[in-house]
Amino acid sequence: MNKGGGFEKKRPSPPYILWCKDQWKEIKKENPEADFKEVSNILGAKWKTIMAEEKKPYEEIYRAEKEVYLQAIAKEKRETEAMKLFEDEHKQKTAMELLEQYLQFKEEGEKETKKKTKKERDPSKPKQPMSAFFLFSNERRAALLADTGNKNVLEAAKIAGEEWKNMTEEQKKPYEEIAKKNKEKYMEEMEVYKQKKEEEALNVKKQEEEMMKLQKQEALQLLKKKEKTDHIIKKTKEKRQQKKQQNSDPNKPKKPASSFLLFSKEARKTLVQERQGINNSTLNALISVKWKELSEEERDVWNAKASEAMEVYKKQMEQYNKSAEEEQQH
Repeated sequence: MNKGGGFEKKRPSPPYILWCKDQWKEIKKENPEADFKEVSNILGAKWKTIMAEEKKPYEEIYRAEKEVYLQAIAKEKRETEAMKLFEDEHKQKTAMELLEQYLQFKEEGEKETKKKTKKERDPSKPKQPMSAFFLFSNERRAALLADTGNKNVLEAAKIAGEEWKNMTEEQKKPYEEIAKKNKEKYMEEMEVYKQKKEEEALNVKKQEEEMMKLQKQEALQLLKKKEKTDHIIKKTKEKRQQKKQQNSDPNKPKKPASSFLLFSKEARKTLVQERQGINNSTLNALISVKWKELSEEERDVWNAKASEAMEVYKKQMEQYNKSAEEEQQH
């Protein structure tokens, strides 16, 4: 048995060992006084002298047992891998269940918070105006309580309600006009309030989108850095060689910057002034975002500058190569 409680897979015995098992008793019988070492020596010497035909049956047994052994080992290895995969999946499933429980708990907590905060009124939101009846009721309630000495507000409200029902349209008109003006004012204030809230929501959304763009850009830059690591190691020698060649001839024209690098140089100056203390990673990400957001017309300006610089560079290179050939001929 092994440490795990299963049966050990016994390695197959080689042809020589199988043959020794068959011959051991016979050699021991012929040499009763011989010890283990002496018997082993006799068997070893005899194995060297026997014909290939005699060895063949033992070699066939060894091959058959070896095949069975390898199959058993392969099966055991596959089962071990399967169990590891099962355990990993089980761990992942447990983790997902815990995460799901946490998210459910969090969602319930957020719902509870929303219920509490729902009751809290927005102080900047315009207060809904009173109707004509409530304007009249508020006015009459104070008088009714003062005249009758009745401290029961509910009773005063009932009396005011009855009076309102018995009033003519002409009597109600002043209260209805006040209520109408108040409502018009309320509607105007609500329009301003809604517009303000929409602007605030748009600003928040814009900030979130900008932050998401920056985060994505930074993530892409990190990924590119990771992908370039091996490539950088490979290209180091080539870059050193190119640098040596460039340094060897100071007259060789320098290759111009691309349209993006030209834009980047200008944008970097502006952003550093606008956002003092910004780190280099965020700065690069912001430049990339601004480049992507350029219109075709805006990008064409930088492409034209880069193209113009490239044309100058090509002419300089032609002149440089021509001079180099002339020097070689001389």
